Amino acid sequence: MAGHSQFKNIMHRKGAQDKKRAVLFSRLAREITAAAKMGLPDPAKNPRLRGAVLAARAQNMTKDAIERAIQKSQGGDAENYDEIRYEGYGPGGVAIIVEALTDNRNRTASDVRTAFGKNGGALGETGSVAFMFTRFGSIKYPAKVGSADKVLEAAIEAGAEDVESTEEGHEILCQPDDLSTVRDGLEAALGHAESAKLIWRPNSPTPVTQEDAAQSLLKMLDVLDDNDDVQNVYAAFEIDEALMSKLTA
Repeated sequence: MAGHSQFKNIMHRKGAQDKKRAVLFSRLAREITAAAKMGLPDPAKNPRLRGAVLAARAQNMTKDAIERAIQKSQGGDAENYDEIRYEGYGPGGVAIIVEALTDNRNRTASDVRTAFGKNGGALGETGSVAFMFTRFGSIKYPAKVGSADKVLEAAIEAGAEDVESTEEGHEILCQPDDLSTVRDGLEAALGHAESAKLIWRPNSPTPVTQEDAAQSLLKMLDVLDDNDDVQNVYAAFEIDEALMSKLTA
């Protein structure tokens, strides 16, 4: 029975991973379709589409799937996606920004409101927490692209503002309006990026020290992340390593 139980656990984990991957691919395809519909269907002439395609390739999305997502935008019955930003507070007073791309505003609003309400959070008005974040252009490269010094030099030449290098990789930050220019400059020196997009960076993360608040917060973020309509979630919080280890044990 122990072996059977272990097999079931492995299959459950695999099922959860497959589900998350399916949600991720759906999210990437939706961004590609929306970007192609809002501009030209040629990544070379559409910066947003180019960034979406780069992100899809970084996640090993097939060329055929990418092309299907682009072609979907050109049909007469192509879905229209609205970009919506939700703002609110999660457990522990954590500021949260949710970016969605949806073909049904009512459905998405209901889902996001439920995710907040059932986990001890509350939605606010637009602008209620955005002042606690700063908007940046973010360009990411894997660690193998080069040393921190090499990436820093390339970033300075490209006009970036900051570089953060870790064992996992490099993130180059720039002003939002400079994203396309900086990305092009980096590609000339380092090759194609893993991703290039606009992000929200918290100015001062809120420490979450209570176990129940931290557990509810992480559950809320998981629910939001599993929603097909949600493209990005940004939360301004910090949980110390001891508490995080306890929650994930």
